[in-house]
Amino acid sequence: MEKKTLRESFGFILLVAGIGFFVVGFIFQMLGPVVFLNKIPMKSVEEMASRVSPEFTLLSEDYPEEFRKAFGEPTPESYAQALLEGRDIYIAEGCWHCHSQYVRPIANEPLRYGAVSVASEYQNELQLPQLFGTRRVGPDLIREAGIRSNDWHMQHLYDPQSVEPKSVMPAYPWLFDEDGRPTRRAFSMVAYLQWLGSWQNPEEKER
Repeated sequence: MEKKTLRESFGFILLVAGIGFFVVGFIFQMLGPVVFLNKIPMKSVEEMASRVSPEFTLLSEDYPEEFRKAFGEPTPESYAQALLEGRDIYIAEGCWHCHSQYVRPIANEPLRYGAVSVASEYQNELQLPQLFGTRRVGPDLIREAGIRSNDWHMQHLYDPQSVEPKSVMPAYPWLFDEDGRPTRRAFSMVAYLQWLGSWQNPEEKER
C-alpha cells in the first residue's frame, strides 16, 4: 500500500512537472519572439520609399495620363502608397500561393534565383507578414526588381499567355479599365513587384 502511494505521488509530481514545463514552454514561445525580435531594427515604408525607384518614375513617363490620375507625381509619398497597396493586392489576389519570396539553400535554387535569401532582406514593414509562399508554381519573386520591364509586367498581369505562352497564371483584367489601360491597382502591383530585390546591387543579380 505504501509503495502504491509513493508510486502515485511520484506520478503526480511528474504530471505537475510536465504541465509546468508545457506552460513555461508555451509562454516562452509566445513571448520570446516579441522580447527578442522587437530589438531588431525594422525599416519603415517611408524609409524605403524615400528614394523613388527608377521603375516607378518610368511608369509616370510611359503612362502619363493614367499615372497622374492614379498617383499624381512620382514622389516618395505616392511611392510609399503604391508599395503598400501593391503588397496588399499581392496578398489579396493570392499571388503568394504560387510565387515564393525566398531563395532556399538547396540544390539549384541559387543557380535559378541568385544567392540564398538572408534575414536582412525581410527586416522591413513590407515583409510583415513574410510572404515565403506555400509552393513554387511560378518563379521566385524576391529578386524581381529590374529583371523585366514595366511594360512586360503590365502585359503579364493583363494577359499572361501573351508574354509567356506556357504560363498557367490567370489573367487579372480587373486591374485595368474597360479600355485595357492600367488603373491605380495595376500601377501599385507593378511598383511592388519592381521593388522586390531592389536592395541588391546590379552585379549581385545572378539570374
